[in-house]
Amino acid sequence: MMKLLPFFQSGPIGIRNGSEGCIGANRQLENPSTSVAEQGPACPQPSGDEIWSRDQEKMSERPEAACRPSRASSITSNGSCTSAGDSPEKGKKGIKGILTNALKKMKKIKPPSVKQVMELLEEQKLCDAAQHLILLEKSLSSKSEEGPNISQQDVESVYEVLKHKVFSILKDSILLAKTNPELLQQAVEVLKEQEKEDQNYTSENPPDQNMQFRPRKWKDLWMATVKESVETRMKETSHTSRTENLSTVGQNLLHMGKTMKEDLTVVVKYIKQLYPPEFNVFSTYAELYHNYFASQAKKNAESHLEDKDIYLLLSWVHNIYPKDMRKDHVLAEELEKVKLGSLLPSSLSKELEKKYLDSEEATIKNSLIKCLDKEIQRWKEDKEPEKLNGHFQSELLAIFVIQSIYSGQKRAKDISAAVGEELSDRLSKELPAFLKSYKDAFEDFKEKSKKHRYYKPILIANINNCWNFRDYAEKNMAETDYNKASILSALGDIENSGFDVLLQQLFAQLKPIYKKFTENKWDSSNEIMNEIIKTTSKHISDFRTLKDPFYHAIMEKIHARLVKEYIVRLLKRKVSLKTPAQQQNLAQHISKNAADLEAFCTSNGSQATWLNSALPKLAEIIRLQDLGAIKIEVATLATTYPDIRKRHLEAFLYIKANLSRSELKSILGYLADSTASTPPGAPLFSNINVS
Repeated sequence: MMKLLPFFQSGPIGIRNGSEGCIGANRQLENPSTSVAEQGPACPQPSGDEIWSRDQEKMSERPEAACRPSRASSITSNGSCTSAGDSPEKGKKGIKGILTNALKKMKKIKPPSVKQVMELLEEQKLCDAAQHLILLEKSLSSKSEEGPNISQQDVESVYEVLKHKVFSILKDSILLAKTNPELLQQAVEVLKEQEKEDQNYTSENPPDQNMQFRPRKWKDLWMATVKESVETRMKETSHTSRTENLSTVGQNLLHMGKTMKEDLTVVVKYIKQLYPPEFNVFSTYAELYHNYFASQAKKNAESHLEDKDIYLLLSWVHNIYPKDMRKDHVLAEELEKVKLGSLLPSSLSKELEKKYLDSEEATIKNSLIKCLDKEIQRWKEDKEPEKLNGHFQSELLAIFVIQSIYSGQKRAKDISAAVGEELSDRLSKELPAFLKSYKDAFEDFKEKSKKHRYYKPILIANINNCWNFRDYAEKNMAETDYNKASILSALGDIENSGFDVLLQQLFAQLKPIYKKFTENKWDSSNEIMNEIIKTTSKHISDFRTLKDPFYHAIMEKIHARLVKEYIVRLLKRKVSLKTPAQQQNLAQHISKNAADLEAFCTSNGSQATWLNSALPKLAEIIRLQDLGAIKIEVATLATTYPDIRKRHLEAFLYIKANLSRSELKSILGYLADSTASTPPGAPLFSNINVS
């Protein structure tokens, strides 16, 4: 018996020696480590209600002697609600075992009253109250004659109060997890104990003998409470700061996404560990948040949305929701286990994508049309285009068009790679169509506005404008893309059309000067070439306002025209020289003119080095007298300029009047043979008509 004394002194029904009496029972209640459910009266004389009344009087006299245990006393280190007097070993046996043993040994001890339990509930001592209720519930089912004078209805009334308090706390788990974790832990422990009591009762009683109040199924109620909590928090959009220029739909999406991420982070860090694994706490919360979010996303998708809201919803579905939620490493690991899926069904997502793509394509197309209209209006103003780094510019059009297309592609790509690729394909067809409209407008201005005060500067500005389009196509489109070829072709048409107008006056002035070569039979050829160079120089200064690539291009055109016009004079059959001396003299003149022409063009930026050997080779053919040497030089000429034809050579050889018919035929035949399989190269002779 002495061996059992420590248990009785520290067990759920404590005993005291006679010297302590009833006061000892009160002192035991004063112990902050002892719950009310673990105590009974030390003397058999007074009833439980009398003790409660006496305690209340003492509490009013001595507040420090209150018989209520502290909240922490009800929760052991392993997170269970147990009697404070239990040792860790006995706590592991569970409340039922401890209470059963105690009741067997102390059958005359009466359970606490309903009034005591209610007081504990008012003081938020949920674990203590729950244990007392379980004790009361068991005492009713024991059918003992010494049982309490209370009914099942009384117990159930208190259970309703406990349930209301517990689930009110559980509903606010997200908030209390950090502000009042002890209170939340009490509520969870009560839930766990009730679930455990349900399991014990079910295991001990056949299903058809279950009483009216067991099993209580608080776990099902917990699921419903979590769902209600999730939906309430997801609806409270006022808790998320208002973002400027964000629509109601956008604000709601932002609130739901932000709330879901923040709340699930709280679940992972503070709530999940309070529950046993079988509750599947994180997956329960995650699926409820996801389901609510998905239901709202679906409702939005099926309604009439503004274009910007369609974009926002797709961004959440494809990008923000699946990626941003996983930026937190801990949260990402848990979400990976749950596999929540997409916010929208695939079919609805595809339908929304099509709406977005159609709208975005139409919007960009309309903006390009409006931009071109504004550009055309600027051409009509009596105002010289602005210069940037010495070049006339009209770049607002190109900048706006390229920026519109690029921004559209980027926005679509931000939704998903597939959506971005689809819009890029659509817009790559839109750019050639726009450039065709641009070219038509340019041609219209070119033909109808020749008297415009700033006619040429506007032409130059528009030629310069092509560079941005050309650069964009070269860098962002594949060589195999048909649209790229179409774009570059349209740009080439605009550039060449502008060059033709800019060069028209120069070429018109050069034509009579070139005629002097044949009129004077190359006498004073140096003076004639100087006049050509001087006239050309006057026009070149105006072309400096072209961007460098276009300046080089127009200089190449000038270079080619100067060489071509010189060759035309040589093919006019106006000069026929019979003696080698005469031919050598002409060859010297041609060589000197060719050198001057090359030096002038090169110094002014021409990069058409392929033109430099044309006149010297022709001069060499005139100088040579050996038939074999002439044939070799002709072959070299034909290799360098494969577009030369028999008619060109025949007209040129008219100068060498000392060639016999057979020699001429032999030379021409050699040219025909050598050029039969030669592919055409840079055009020079093909642009020369021979009469």
